[in-house]
Amino acid sequence: MFKNMEKTWNKCCQLIEKKVGESTYNLWFKSIKLYSLDEEKAVLIIPNRFYLEWIDNNYPGIIEKSIREITQSEIQVIFELEKELILKRSNNLQSSNVQSPKPMDRPSYLSPRYTFEQFVIGPSNQFAHAAARAVSESPGKAYNPLFIYGDVGLGKTHMVSAIGNRIIETKPNLSVIFVQSEQFTNEVVTAIRHEKMSEFKAKYRNIDVLMIDDVQFIANKTQTQEEFFHTFNALYEMQKQIVISSDRPPKEIGAITDRLKSRFTMGLIADIQPPSEELKVAILHKKAAVENIKLPDDVAFYLASRIRSNIRELEGCLIKLAAHSTLIGSPINLDMSKQILKDVFYDDDKPITIDFIQKKVCEVFGVKIQDIKAKKRTKELTVPRQVAMFLSKRLTDCSLSDIGKAFGGKDHATVIYACKKVEERAEGDESFNRIVEQLSDKIKY
Repeated sequence: MFKNMEKTWNKCCQLIEKKVGESTYNLWFKSIKLYSLDEEKAVLIIPNRFYLEWIDNNYPGIIEKSIREITQSEIQVIFELEKELILKRSNNLQSSNVQSPKPMDRPSYLSPRYTFEQFVIGPSNQFAHAAARAVSESPGKAYNPLFIYGDVGLGKTHMVSAIGNRIIETKPNLSVIFVQSEQFTNEVVTAIRHEKMSEFKAKYRNIDVLMIDDVQFIANKTQTQEEFFHTFNALYEMQKQIVISSDRPPKEIGAITDRLKSRFTMGLIADIQPPSEELKVAILHKKAAVENIKLPDDVAFYLASRIRSNIRELEGCLIKLAAHSTLIGSPINLDMSKQILKDVFYDDDKPITIDFIQKKVCEVFGVKIQDIKAKKRTKELTVPRQVAMFLSKRLTDCSLSDIGKAFGGKDHATVIYACKKVEERAEGDESFNRIVEQLSDKIKY
């Protein structure tokens, strides 16, 4: 148990505020409270599910990463809804002498919210969904490995998680690991540093199902690829199920070995395409029904028409409307939706401006516009400044000189250098590339 939980949590809050910006922190994070904290887990109290959904959609893992950064420990974050925690305390008092059954073990990072029942099927994802269902019914026998790919926010994590949840539910004797590729890399690094590779191998090579999400992030990580290759071979030879997700097909993943790409293509490759407007409306209504949100049809069609493809962003807009509706006690309607989401949707009739790009980039990186226009060259400002210049060149018709002037009078050579640096880093750093592409989508759509 940490001696001063409140002091530790305050440091975490300060770090989160630095990452997301003051306004976003005050609106979505400030009301979260620490319930308990020890060396293994942190239990946080969150006002309602809308907050949790919005944070999960817009800043996935930020709280857990911040806590781990402050505590220097691999702590798992558990959220408790305020009302449910009160109810749980009451039930515990009433049944303190009754032995309750042990809850089903669920792998870390595998969210129980992602099930096949909550997945809306359409032409864009029907094939991948059918393959995922088949794997969940016959792991290691149907399609092995199963490789699912698609753009950001189309439901890959949901589908892979649904496989794991269904196996846990119907085949509790099977051991399942669901892991983000970045977490897998961190475990490899930790095992090497502390000379615990034998424990690492025992963990990952003696299981029945391995699911690795966003595998493209192991690009350029030589040791991680080496360990994943041998882990893959060991599980495959024992006919254990392997499920992999990525934002692109195997042949297009750069900076990974050919032998890994070859392994990825040994089974079934299924893609998820951007949804039609009708499917987006169906997804919204499904989500609204699950969360008991009254969503008018005109609002659903409005959201579906403004969000081009990213389902996560689509659901995030719904959650934002629901949270606003709950907080002010007003029903969701079209006028209210347009007002609340005016900063999310950009008017298609208006051209994209450098000012708008600067605003969006600064929001994501948590810096001030006047700072990226200044002459300061700290890392905290150089990266967002270069990204904003790069996106200004990509998304506007402005000349290099005009772009430079908009950033405090920089010359065209500085803009060229900034664009080159962003391109080079994006090519070799998948995490950075994802940030740039998501920013580009936010600005365009």
